[in-house]
Amino acid sequence: MVAYDDEQGANVYVLANARDQASLLFDKAAEMVKQSPALFKKFGKPKRSSINYAPAFSKMEPRASDSRKLDGLNTHFGIFDEIHEFTNYNLINVIKKSRGTRKQPLIVYITTAGYVLDGPLMSYFEQGVDCLEHLEDDIDERTFYYLAKLDSAEEADDPRLWIKANPNICLMNFVGMLDDYVKDKKDPKEYADWITKQFNLFSDIDELSFVDMPTIKRNNKTIDIETLKGKKCVGGFDLSETEDFTAAVLEFPLETGEVFILQHTWIPQARFDRDNNQERIKAWEKVGDLTIIPGDYVNYEYVLNWFVENSKIYDIVKINYDKAKALRLNKELENAGFETNEIRQGFLSLGGPMQNFKEMLLDGKVIFNNSKLYRWYLSNVKLVMDRNSNWMPSKQSKSRKIDGFAASLNSHAEVLNMLVNPVGTGKVTYYSISDLMNM
Repeated sequence: MVAYDDEQGANVYVLANARDQASLLFDKAAEMVKQSPALFKKFGKPKRSSINYAPAFSKMEPRASDSRKLDGLNTHFGIFDEIHEFTNYNLINVIKKSRGTRKQPLIVYITTAGYVLDGPLMSYFEQGVDCLEHLEDDIDERTFYYLAKLDSAEEADDPRLWIKANPNICLMNFVGMLDDYVKDKKDPKEYADWITKQFNLFSDIDELSFVDMPTIKRNNKTIDIETLKGKKCVGGFDLSETEDFTAAVLEFPLETGEVFILQHTWIPQARFDRDNNQERIKAWEKVGDLTIIPGDYVNYEYVLNWFVENSKIYDIVKINYDKAKALRLNKELENAGFETNEIRQGFLSLGGPMQNFKEMLLDGKVIFNNSKLYRWYLSNVKLVMDRNSNWMPSKQSKSRKIDGFAASLNSHAEVLNMLVNPVGTGKVTYYSISDLMNM
């Protein structure tokens, strides 16, 4: 791409989250130039941090998120290495915006799966799956997706299937890999690393993660919300810090024994302005899952109005809430005619609803119409247990919010008592002895 793409000033950048990682690929390319007489004649001796092609004024350089200067780039070809480590879009956006004057720019992302479940890679991966599973819809004709992975962690125990995640396995030390896998499988963290790095399945190495990504994706049913008009539901909300994410939900117990979650989230403009993943928030806003509120905080009236408007469509039998920071909103809800109920935020009061909610997730009985925001909330939940093994939710980290889940956990404390097991038609058929003998 530096010298063979018929481009003047073709700047090629090897990109990574850290300079050392970006240098790995660059150093390999520099070594190829040194070892090949033909390439050495064309490019000359590589410099410490650049390979130059003088006739076209082109060059190849390593750059990273921690590089001091990223502005002023003119990208012809960008190669992102191991973007599973990226927690934001900063470097990605810089490179994308630097392609404006190029005739045929190209960006490539090369990576294994990883542990950052709320970073750019997870978003790109989901876009790729959506595109490949709906080819007839022509979702994205400008991007080539190649995803090599196992279909489930269970397949890791069958070495015959490893080629699915390792298409170059014929060039690898297969016997050595097999020996290492048998040994490493006994250690949970080593095993998680195999699943993620070798077999390309997203994982969270925290043993107390609430649910894993395959479980979340199992809950992929959709329903037409028009069919829920007039149906009974329970509300829940989590105000958290009004300067941050604020969420409210309506949870519908369905006749099938499933639940449907309708959620909405608000964040203030000031919070959006300092977010590292503004692109993701804009995507949530575009599909109607989130609203960016002017100012520095979320006024509780936005939540109040959301419940009032939805009460005109659905039968909200009760709204459950966390007492902390919600007294004023709760009073306004009562004045608006809603029945409210305080849910104490403790191990004993939340443990049962949380365990039941997980069981429903494991059975694929939680429907949220594949909301990416709600899926993100679920992936961020960490399980905390007291000495009696009672459960409480917590965040994986400060940046990984769980407000939508916390709101639905409040509602689920009531909904689990409303759930019914699906029953049959109740038809009874009688057979005589002669009928049975002739069967």
